[in-house]
Amino acid sequence: MNTNHSMPPGVIIPEIPYADISEAADWLCRVFGFKKRLQIGNHRFQLLYDDASIVVIEGREPIQPSSVMVHVADVNEHYERAASMGAQIVSPPTDYPFGERQYTANDLGGHRWTFSQTIADVDPATWGGILFEE
Repeated sequence: MNTNHSMPPGVIIPEIPYADISEAADWLCRVFGFKKRLQIGNHRFQLLYDDASIVVIEGREPIQPSSVMVHVADVNEHYERAASMGAQIVSPPTDYPFGERQYTANDLGGHRWTFSQTIADVDPATWGGILFEE
C-alpha cells in the first residue's frame, strides 16, 4: 500500500462532525488523550490515538450524534482522566461477559464514546455470539 503524509494512519478513519472544530479538537485531545496530527484550513483536524485516527470535520447544525469505540490499554486510568476533565459519563467502567471492561462518555458535541479494555479472551459462543472467519 502506498503512503501519503496528507492522510492519517488507519484503514478505517471515521469523520466526526462538530460545530466548532478547533474547540472539539482541543477538547478531544485534553479530555480523551487524542493528539493533533494535521489541521486543514478551518474545516478539519486529523487526530491520532495510538495507531488509529479520526477526522474532526466541520458540521452544520443540527449535527447528528455519532458513536465511536476506542480500544485503550487501561480503561480505569482513561476513565479517571476523562471524568476529572469534565466528560459527561454515561456509564462507569464495567466488566462484560464478552471479555471487555468498558465505560461510555458523551463529548462536547453529543457524540458517544465507548472506551474498551480487553480483560479476557472469551469464546463468543459462551455469551451468544457467532464468530465468522477471522
